[in-house]
Amino acid sequence: MLLRQTREIEMAKLDIQRNDTVEVITGQDKGKKGRVLRVMPESAKVLVEHVHVIKKHVKPNPQRNIKGGIAEQEAPIHVSNVALVCPNCGPVRIGHKVEGTTKMRVCKKCGQTIAAKKR
Repeated sequence: MLLRQTREIEMAKLDIQRNDTVEVITGQDKGKKGRVLRVMPESAKVLVEHVHVIKKHVKPNPQRNIKGGIAEQEAPIHVSNVALVCPNCGPVRIGHKVEGTTKMRVCKKCGQTIAAKKR
């Protein structure tokens, strides 16, 4: 009899959400700011607009109207290499505050609410 082992992928709880503005704090793109296009909690990575741009060789596909050649696209960055940008302070760490049934992200420097998350 075979026993099947199932491994659950642990999802990281990320404080960064889609459409947030972040700044890269380490790596070759240090200092660049951009908007978060996609959040991947299973790998703890984010896709940031105009940051960590790589070149990808693309085959032409006439059915999908895709031209071949070398295309540039963003690659994921680990969430520990970016910091959320507060409108007042700049790149900051994030705290949390619970008011009723709403969990809010709060700037650690100025205490301003960044955005509300529903529980």
